Amino acid sequence: MNTSRPRGPGRPALTRTDGAPIRVLVVDDDPDLAEVLSGALRYEGWEVRTAGDGVSALAEARELQPDAVVLDVMLPDTDGFAVLRSLHAVRPDVCVLFLTARDAVEDRIAGITAGGDDYVTKPFSLEEVVARLRGLLRRAGMARQPADGPRLTVGDLTMDEEAREVARGGELVELSPTEFELLRLLMRNPRRVLSKAQILDRVWSYDFGGQAHVVELYISYLRKKVDAGRAPMIHTVRGAGYVLKPATAAR
Repeated sequence: MNTSRPRGPGRPALTRTDGAPIRVLVVDDDPDLAEVLSGALRYEGWEVRTAGDGVSALAEARELQPDAVVLDVMLPDTDGFAVLRSLHAVRPDVCVLFLTARDAVEDRIAGITAGGDDYVTKPFSLEEVVARLRGLLRRAGMARQPADGPRLTVGDLTMDEEAREVARGGELVELSPTEFELLRLLMRNPRRVLSKAQILDRVWSYDFGGQAHVVELYISYLRKKVDAGRAPMIHTVRGAGYVLKPATAAR
């Protein structure tokens, strides 16, 4: 896990709509991980409390009335899905970001079905957790909109990195977390050919064995969503890799 402090100089603080600090509850039975996460969130200027099990999580939630909860799926006394159901009785509109060490599709579906808003798979970067929470809170209307956050633009393709929103020609493009990270890498390197090895290292670095065919698969997913019915922006450079460039430059 990358433990570097996530908020860069001059990034606007996100607050509640009344100007008060965002309130976040971190629920994880690993005290070291909970402390690192809490430190990163306090660095955002937010009020943070922690809990190590389901019972204490609900007690803290009743007192704190959190705007967001970072919730581990595996807890010593119950699972995160059961905690979430109880949390919604305390705070129906709370934003929930699941932490899970499991990467199976059925676990992701279970989290969303239970009412979770998003998830990250361990190990993760602190920057990603903070960005996901900021995006969730802004979209839910629970936080004051700061000045425009980091935005990438290549041709008519735009990406709001904090809100995790992508649009082409003004039309929103729905992406999975992995598709988003792959597109972000391409957009941060416009007109630059990236090899499969470079993409594997940057997008799947911490938990992937390195099979190049997964890059081809996710590039095809992106093309169907970003280039469908439009002039293509994602190109294959035979024997070298992939490149993203404005559609007008590809003609």
